[in-house]
Amino acid sequence: MLRGMAESIKISKSGLLESRLPFKNTVVLILHLFYLMAVVLPGALDYSAKVSLFIFLSAMTCWVLTKLPAGFIAIAALMAIILLGGATPSILYDALAQEVVWLMIGAFIMGEAVKQSGLTDRMIDYLLKNASCKEKLLRRLTNVLLLSAFFVPSTSGRAALAKPLIAQIGERWHSEKEKRFLALFTPILILISTSATVIGAGSHLIGVGLLENATGQSITYIQWFIWGVPFTIVISFLTLYILKCMIWPKEKRNEKNHVTISQQQKMDGSLNQKEIRALGFIGLVLLGWLTHPIHHYDIGFITMLGAMLFMAPVYGVITWKQAVNSVSWPLILFVACATTLGGTLIDTGVINWLEKELFIGLNLINQAPEWLLLLIILLITITSHFYIHSHTTRAVIFIPSLIVFSETIGLDSTSVVFLSLIGMNYCLTFPVSSKAILLFAEDTSFDKKQLLQLSGVLMPVYILVMVFFYFTYWQWTGLQL
Repeated sequence: MLRGMAESIKISKSGLLESRLPFKNTVVLILHLFYLMAVVLPGALDYSAKVSLFIFLSAMTCWVLTKLPAGFIAIAALMAIILLGGATPSILYDALAQEVVWLMIGAFIMGEAVKQSGLTDRMIDYLLKNASCKEKLLRRLTNVLLLSAFFVPSTSGRAALAKPLIAQIGERWHSEKEKRFLALFTPILILISTSATVIGAGSHLIGVGLLENATGQSITYIQWFIWGVPFTIVISFLTLYILKCMIWPKEKRNEKNHVTISQQQKMDGSLNQKEIRALGFIGLVLLGWLTHPIHHYDIGFITMLGAMLFMAPVYGVITWKQAVNSVSWPLILFVACATTLGGTLIDTGVINWLEKELFIGLNLINQAPEWLLLLIILLITITSHFYIHSHTTRAVIFIPSLIVFSETIGLDSTSVVFLSLIGMNYCLTFPVSSKAILLFAEDTSFDKKQLLQLSGVLMPVYILVMVFFYFTYWQWTGLQL
């Protein structure tokens, strides 16, 4: 009898141990309790703002620390806000009515059409010529992505054009580590290279426009070129080096390309009908993107217009069914709900509250040394992608306040705006922080946790390079706070 009782006690103890939450789940629970206490305290926030802030922090935690599908978390977060009375059901319905959603749908269709036309094979043919090892191929790819910033005025547009090319190279590289490297390297470099030109991102044009309206000053194309290109070249190749050290398999660095020109699909030098049509449609889309200030149609609309051309009956490149099947619908739902979730922080006044609290503190340091002011501006702008996921929204929210701040304490507004926009270009920590990363996030080789680890190294490097450039090259060329 005693033996039976002892055994039952052992069993109950083991059952109790097994029933305990895993360590990671315990951390998630503790963080949620902390968020709840932190959100309840601010008296300046109303009920809907507190609900939105708590659910946003909850979703961010679940994306990082759990294995739940990202789309499921995003949809559940919106549903939770609605159920708790923080918003009406219209936020769920309106989630699919955003430009980024249709931009990505169009980008997927265009990417599939470019792939089916054979143009990606030709680009691979070019990249592989004289690229005797994979490391040389990566340098060539870096050059191509850098140059694309001068012709495609959208990070998501560049990602859309690069995606089918990277997918084709990935199919030829059989190592999972190499595929993971490509899936992370490409969007990271696209974002890093944005700083090269004033048309590299819509946020640049918005920031310069706000500067002109507020102060009458501006940043010309040539000025930005002089300041931006050297910085972009240095940070791009430094990023390539860091990524190779951290995630590129060492045994593959000098490995010969498995695919040679003779092994590829034979290219006779002349374009076929599909390739000619695809090039023509790409040209029209690029023209539409470049002439946005004239016709005022959004990049998302122009991209969908291009997608319609690619799948037009008779004259198109792919069929309707091929186009629809090429879209990653789980990713589309994730993007729609995640961006809407970020938007609730703006709509409910959370961002406005954070902005006021932040700049009240900044006005107390008007006598701070130059290096400290520079660091504060960089830290604010570089970390802004943590809580504002849209590149454009970050510029709209922060640039006016930074201009007011610079005018108040006697800083040069042009320099502050340029440094702030370059800082905002860093948005690599989470997939939801950038459309370019989101386009690659549906790739099975994409590793979100590795992206977080890379950002932990790249962010301080990015800040240090900006500080170095400010006190050397940028000051020599007239950029001065």
